[in-house]
Amino acid sequence: MNFIDSLTTGLKSLSAHRLRSSLTMLGIIIGIGTVITLVSIGRGVQTMITSTFEQLGTNVLYIMASSPEMEEMVGGMASMSASIAYPTLTLSDARALERLRSVEAVDPVNENYVEVIAGRERKVAIIHGASPNYQVVYNYALASGEFISDRNVTSSARVAVLGSNVAEDLFGSLDPLNERVSIKEKRFTVIGVLEPKGGAIMGVSLDDVVVVPITTFQTRLFTQYTTRGEDAVQSIGVKVASAEVVDEVTYEIETILRERHRLSAGEENDFTIISMEEMIGSLGLVVGILTLFLGAIASVSLLVGSIGIMNIMLVSVTERTREIGIRMAVGAKRRDILLQFLLEAAMLSLVGGSIGIAGGCIISKAISLVDIGGMTIQSVVSPDIVILTVSVSVFVGLASGMYPAVRASKLNPIDALRYEL
Repeated sequence: MNFIDSLTTGLKSLSAHRLRSSLTMLGIIIGIGTVITLVSIGRGVQTMITSTFEQLGTNVLYIMASSPEMEEMVGGMASMSASIAYPTLTLSDARALERLRSVEAVDPVNENYVEVIAGRERKVAIIHGASPNYQVVYNYALASGEFISDRNVTSSARVAVLGSNVAEDLFGSLDPLNERVSIKEKRFTVIGVLEPKGGAIMGVSLDDVVVVPITTFQTRLFTQYTTRGEDAVQSIGVKVASAEVVDEVTYEIETILRERHRLSAGEENDFTIISMEEMIGSLGLVVGILTLFLGAIASVSLLVGSIGIMNIMLVSVTERTREIGIRMAVGAKRRDILLQFLLEAAMLSLVGGSIGIAGGCIISKAISLVDIGGMTIQSVVSPDIVILTVSVSVFVGLASGMYPAVRASKLNPIDALRYEL
């Protein structure tokens, strides 16, 4: 019996028990579909994070306050909370970095969450106290009006530039320029609106921002001081001329800040310098590990499906014992019997895997259409995922069908002919 004959016989056997075959494939369908869905969503999140950070520019360095105590407690993620608990950076630090040769722009930033009110409309947004260089460092463009100026910073003016989401939620289709908004019971005049940027960081849309002069933030909204009594800055963004000089500039920044903060040779830095490339790599690694973890969990259902295939194939061997005896009596060899049952198990798994792949792709695309807090996750179903899952489904079928096939091929023809259910 050749391969085609074995394949035809296997298909006839499976089609003769359609309900049983369908139920057997269910575990494979669910397992493959779940793996496809979770992995594609994970890759979509990874792509979204990467594209969001790339919009901010890959040649940007972020300097944040830190301390040895916080670093020991929570490791590298301490910088964000440490900038609040241990303020060490100042506006004068930022101005000192502007003199570096390979630095294009420096922007000191303070941030917090606020409720912005315009008439009866309210919107929770993240407020950035920044300098005019904010646009350059973070790649924001103006849709209308003007951005905050050096004069606004010097005078601590009550002016604000709204992100596109904030402007739309508060004013709808109306022009917000020269209108008033209230932040912490203080009135601010809207002087500009930013172009939509898209993307989000830590679940916060890049368009849910309000930008005010950093001096206004420090003196009128959220006052915070360093241990030396100076107005504190939570972070400093530094845009470097090119990615090639990032390491050089990082060393220069570290040298200058250590001198300004009077740190001796044995003391740890009271600040942390992070490059955008490092952020992208770290977050991508975390999301990648999480995706693999979720895929591994989903693969448990593949194990359940393989056990189902093995059980059904064992039942099939028992039911068809006389058929096996007859085929051996008329000349079928053991390898023919082995091949037939292996093909049946592989076909069960392959058909189930194909249905699971189609279902996983459909679910992934459906999830891409769901709006979650103003954001959508664009799932990525790449060819390598499909090829991998098809290979896995066939392997599962062959592996789970091996024992029943070997058992069938080793039946004694005489005993098989005498067998009765």
